[in-house]
Amino acid sequence: MTNNPSNSNGQADDSIVVASRPKRPSNVWLIIVAALFIVVPFLTWYLTWFGRGLSDQELATYLSDQRNPRHMQHALLQVEAKIEKGEPNARQFYPQIIAAAKNSVPEVRKTAAWVMGQDNKSEEFHTALLQLIKDEDPLVRRNAALQLVRFGDANGRPELRAMLQPFEARTPVGGTIMGMLPANSAIRAGAMLARIRDASNNLYEFRSPVDGRIADPPLAKQGDQLTINQTVARLLPDQATVVDALRALAYVGTKEDLPLIEDATRQNPGAEITNQATQTTKAIRARSEASGQ
Repeated sequence: MTNNPSNSNGQADDSIVVASRPKRPSNVWLIIVAALFIVVPFLTWYLTWFGRGLSDQELATYLSDQRNPRHMQHALLQVEAKIEKGEPNARQFYPQIIAAAKNSVPEVRKTAAWVMGQDNKSEEFHTALLQLIKDEDPLVRRNAALQLVRFGDANGRPELRAMLQPFEARTPVGGTIMGMLPANSAIRAGAMLARIRDASNNLYEFRSPVDGRIADPPLAKQGDQLTINQTVARLLPDQATVVDALRALAYVGTKEDLPLIEDATRQNPGAEITNQATQTTKAIRARSEASGQ
């Protein structure tokens, strides 16, 4: 039997108190957080993606952004695309490209060297590339040497020959090797080759100057004491480097380069290298015969 609530006069009370339900938590903040996990990485990628188109005003601004090397690289590659398409307004950025070739960041100089090779009629670019083949950074020198070939200039030939040979990675600091990649390890430029603890107990990360593979037997191992400028490892050239050098030597190589080409092919077996070496050898011999050498 159900008891109806009544008031003090014994009459039924029509006002029935209903317990309030707890409020459901709002999903707005969850949605915002989830969106941030999607939007922030996308914006980071988009704003640093070198393929993102830039207006002429943005190009000029990015090329002058000394504090952000990635902005400069982004703009340089966008100007390269303009040069390749033959857009006449690309020339307005040439002074900034030449200025970028003197930037303190090697990655910027390397990119500038590549871009300058896209207009082999620019004497300003030609002159700047001749300076870059003497750069302290090996990748800058290599790009400059490769692009000089587009100008019909063989001044980068010594660097092209070096690209076919082992590279001596020399440490800029002295100290004790605390860790090092083993022999036969493949390594990319900028990847850590060894950790070195100096006399002040500072740990220095020695990064590979070039792409390649650590030669066997190793020249140094964990626990060894190093002096400044000592060779830590010999880096054998990777396939891409060998192919690039061979392609360039097809235009500027001489008969003196044939033994080196043969040796590089033997040490780097593979269809692509073998085929390119064959083409390069034929081009050099044909050029030598034509010149009566």
